[in-house]
Amino acid sequence: MSAQGPPPIPEVPAWARQEEYDVRFQWGPLAARSLTGETCVVVDVLRFTTAVEAATARGVAVYPYRWRDDTAAAFADSVHALLVTRHDPVGPSLSPLNMAGLSPGTSLVLPSPNGSTCALLAAEAGARVAAGCLRNAGAVGTWAGAAGGPVTVIACGEKWPDGSLRPSLEDLLGAGAILAHARGKPSPEARAAIAAFRDAERALPEVLSDCASGRELTEKGRGADVRYAARLNSGSTVPVLSDGAFRASARPAGS
Repeated sequence: MSAQGPPPIPEVPAWARQEEYDVRFQWGPLAARSLTGETCVVVDVLRFTTAVEAATARGVAVYPYRWRDDTAAAFADSVHALLVTRHDPVGPSLSPLNMAGLSPGTSLVLPSPNGSTCALLAAEAGARVAAGCLRNAGAVGTWAGAAGGPVTVIACGEKWPDGSLRPSLEDLLGAGAILAHARGKPSPEARAAIAAFRDAERALPEVLSDCASGRELTEKGRGADVRYAARLNSGSTVPVLSDGAFRASARPAGS
């Protein structure tokens, strides 16, 4: 490492922050870390925020964690929670269908380089953070609209092999579904996300199955997760990040 240390993390320039609008739409971690006192909804439809919705609907607390490495197990021990892994055939997994077997009061640590990272960066910046997906889009959009201040919906996206952000169709559609229910003046970016959602609204199962992320999961034998995630407004739980974990919200954002 050079004597000058690592390069500074770039900031979102003022012209890209959509600050003149009440309802905003952004992509990825860089945008998440630029938020301060506003309400933020992170969207990672396949599968982080859909799994969070499924878990919190059962009374399970979900701790987001950025890294899938040895530190995740130590963190899970520190908060007395089960660690979600990709390879444990009997333990909890990222599959939202897997959450049905969990008992109320259980706590999970859910590592994710996309959804967890965006949620934690937004919270560290000072935003009030909720997890949104297609299944709870109406409830989350209404909750966010009750906050009485600016709302930013962050589509987390996926990653290309080189680690750069890959914008994903499922997160664009999930964000659009949530933005369609938020009150206030939407930015051009938010209006475009809403339009994309409206275009796909009547065929969400087919669209999610045919998009790149849906094909990837289906090839891995996770087609049932894709179909589960495509069920628009099938739930009403609003997972809100508080004391390090997502839990079902008991009241509107502005109360």
